[in-house]
Amino acid sequence: MLMGAATWRRAVAEFIGTLLLVAIVVGSGIMATQLSDDIGIQLLANSTATALGLPVLILMCGPVSGAHFNPVVSLADWWLGRRSGHGLTPRQLSLYVPAQVSGAIGGAVLANLMFGLPAVTWSQHERAATGLWLGEVVATAGLILLVFALARSGRANVAPAAVGAYIGAAYWFTSSTSFANPAVSIGRAFTDTFAGIAPASLVGFIPAQILGLLVGVALLAVLYPHAGEAADLVTVPHDTAASSSTPVT
Repeated sequence: MLMGAATWRRAVAEFIGTLLLVAIVVGSGIMATQLSDDIGIQLLANSTATALGLPVLILMCGPVSGAHFNPVVSLADWWLGRRSGHGLTPRQLSLYVPAQVSGAIGGAVLANLMFGLPAVTWSQHERAATGLWLGEVVATAGLILLVFALARSGRANVAPAAVGAYIGAAYWFTSSTSFANPAVSIGRAFTDTFAGIAPASLVGFIPAQILGLLVGVALLAVLYPHAGEAADLVTVPHDTAASSSTPVT
């Protein structure tokens, strides 16, 4: 069980971190479209900003909340750690997820306002295809496997760089450009810009992300069957939890 920082402080850290993450994703997408008409350059700028910004946010909020910024990471943290007394409690989970979703919406609104757009502009960017949903399954499963593998093998200290690198790469190797996050997906529906997703497309994306969570947990059961014992170290060591050198099992 997580000890140390009060639960409300952890929720605030999750809100702030997710807000800034979506502001980075959406804001860099808007800036990219203003500076170039080439969609490849636009995606490169968007992915680079996210890959660089995410590790900074993890380092900033990680010592307080673990810097999940993602409901599927928080769900996995609770599910895997519940039997060993590690990870999020049900009460903490019930505060993390709303904080992440509200933070994501706030980040989209903030990005819109920074670039002189209306606070809310519902996205018209339809993202609905089997290949895109498969891309979300792959991106989400890989993220879950990565963060828990790092924690369980005693390498949580490299999680900020590793997670940033993975998300940056997944922008390019997945068909969906790797949302891999239900909260961020919801937030991106509030902006009709480069990074937006039409609200109707969430009906396919969020279930795909949940399926990716299940696939990731199944892979952990095979490769790291005791991953739940390191749930306090996801995404980075926080509160009174300390880095572990426990052998991988």
